Amino acid sequence: MFVTRSCPLSYVLNHQCHAIVGKHAHLCHSGLSINLPALFDGQQQTNAAENNSNNKHEKKEENNTATKTNESESKEVAETEMNQGRYNLRRRKDDGNAQPAEAKPEQLEEKDVKLATAPAASFSTPLDFGGKIGAYFWLLFLPAWVLFLVLQVNLADPSLTNFPPPLPPLEAFFDAQALAFVILWFLFQALLYMLPVGKLSEGMPLRSGERLKYRTNGFFAIVVSSLAVAAAVYQGVDLTYIHSHFLQLAVASFLISVLLSVYLYVRSLYAVPTQLALGGNSGNVVYDFFKGHELNPRIKDFDLKFFCEMRPGLIGWCLINFAMALAEMKQQGLDAPSYSMILVNLFQLLYVVDGLWNEEAILTTMDLMHDGFGFMLAFGDLVWVPFTYTLQAYYLVSHPNPLSVPALAAIVALKLTGFYIFRKSNSEKNAFRRNPSDPNLSYLKTIPTATGKSLLVSGWWGVVRHPNYLGDLIMALAWSLPCGFSHLLPWYYMIYFIILLVHRDSRDMSECRRKYGSAWEEYCRTVRYRIIPRVY
Repeated sequence: MFVTRSCPLSYVLNHQCHAIVGKHAHLCHSGLSINLPALFDGQQQTNAAENNSNNKHEKKEENNTATKTNESESKEVAETEMNQGRYNLRRRKDDGNAQPAEAKPEQLEEKDVKLATAPAASFSTPLDFGGKIGAYFWLLFLPAWVLFLVLQVNLADPSLTNFPPPLPPLEAFFDAQALAFVILWFLFQALLYMLPVGKLSEGMPLRSGERLKYRTNGFFAIVVSSLAVAAAVYQGVDLTYIHSHFLQLAVASFLISVLLSVYLYVRSLYAVPTQLALGGNSGNVVYDFFKGHELNPRIKDFDLKFFCEMRPGLIGWCLINFAMALAEMKQQGLDAPSYSMILVNLFQLLYVVDGLWNEEAILTTMDLMHDGFGFMLAFGDLVWVPFTYTLQAYYLVSHPNPLSVPALAAIVALKLTGFYIFRKSNSEKNAFRRNPSDPNLSYLKTIPTATGKSLLVSGWWGVVRHPNYLGDLIMALAWSLPCGFSHLLPWYYMIYFIILLVHRDSRDMSECRRKYGSAWEEYCRTVRYRIIPRVY
């Protein structure tokens, strides 16, 4: 999940091979967020044929008077520009500076004119998620699935033989106090985000060449949030309210995500073409509402997408887990949380803190660079992450699972192994994406492609094609094991994650083979295993 699981729903649903998520997250996730294949945007290794192609492309960009000679050549240039919209801008070969190249002013002016005068429909990518019909399906299915999980896990016997769970009366779904609690939480996180504390980081170049600035103070936010929660508990605030009103809090967050999505779509109608996301510019209202029409919606310097990706849902995930630990103590008559509850809290807290400590890495993810901000990300960030990733802790409140010391040690070792693989592979990826010409990365082995990018085949990316998937799977296993094997429900994430990754890997293979041709075949021969070494 992002970033981090910081890129929530895109992590679950997206399958495009040329964008790699470092979250979370989903966290991406935050959530479902989003880690795609072992592919990195790197500078191409030189050879004669590729230099000819690159020189031709550079001349087209730098010479404002250059004309297209035939329809085929025009189509090739258009496709190249579309691909560049999904990658970091490539540095010129004669540029010795280690920083990524920025487009020249005259280049930006020419591109902006093209974008402003061309029909909107020409600046879009193939539809994802089942297209227009799929958008209707996901809009209905995703909220229904969260509702099912919340109601099912609350049963005395959450066995799937008791499916479907009984629906509570209609008035039980909404509580004004719960809505006020959620709004207050969002406003508190927004205040922390706006404080002039922490680093002001630059994002990756956009299609226009612009680089947005982001206040990356997520670690500061979670520290202050923790102190505020501790002070509230000390003052006698009963946080077990979160457990007893879990459904109402989920519904309140869902309502906020819908209202936010409507606002995002309406404001996108007034955005200039350069501010729209290629993937959410289909011309279909429902699909664009779901996928996200505007790429980086901002209110002055307040970046709505970046804030929602990394703050209220992600930090709220930890708050809910802590509240579940208090609820377990209260319900089970314990003086301290059980070992199982402690493990789930610590493991997931480590995951979130790591994502916020390395918050700058999310700026290289597909969520920030390419995906528009619409219902998919808003729902994923504000509902999916805090109310499905807390399922193990919620389950343990009413279904304790004692652990022996050897079992405890084995689960901890498993978690640390998965975390190491996850963090190491994402660090390698992020460093290579940001500056493939960094002398400190000169030891890395790559395979050049005809697109001007390179495939990384060193470090963990030389062991399997998706080492970040491997680390994520191991950590997901460590999250689920403390819940035992009495019921399948606490294992739902592990199960759907395996199915998701296997399915997405097969789609990645087809897309990357089409895009990179013989270079991809060489890559597959070099890195034989997809996710699990010597197994798959």
